[in-house]
Amino acid sequence: MKSMEVRIPHSLDEGEVRRRLEQAVGRARDDFAGKVGAIDSKWHENGRLQLSLDVMGMPIESDVEILPAELVVRLEVPGMAGLFAGKIKSGIQERLGGLLEAGPA
Repeated sequence: MKSMEVRIPHSLDEGEVRRRLEQAVGRARDDFAGKVGAIDSKWHENGRLQLSLDVMGMPIESDVEILPAELVVRLEVPGMAGLFAGKIKSGIQERLGGLLEAGPA
């Protein structure tokens, strides 16, 4: 497994970040149905979001932490997926960066 970390700055309060993340997970389930396995998500008492999914038979686990000025996404991807680490990281930055821009979502 390869560990990755992506940090995305934001200026939103924690509740708004959480609301936007929940909406994004719901959209991802709809948008990627049939392309990836089930997308499972669970909020923990410490305010972290745990996500897991399968892409082309490879399990991907992530932990999302909401900090006051940034979102920290930690991923564990299988060795083969590690070959695409740069693309995975830039995709996360692009999607979540847009999601967390100030203003209505």
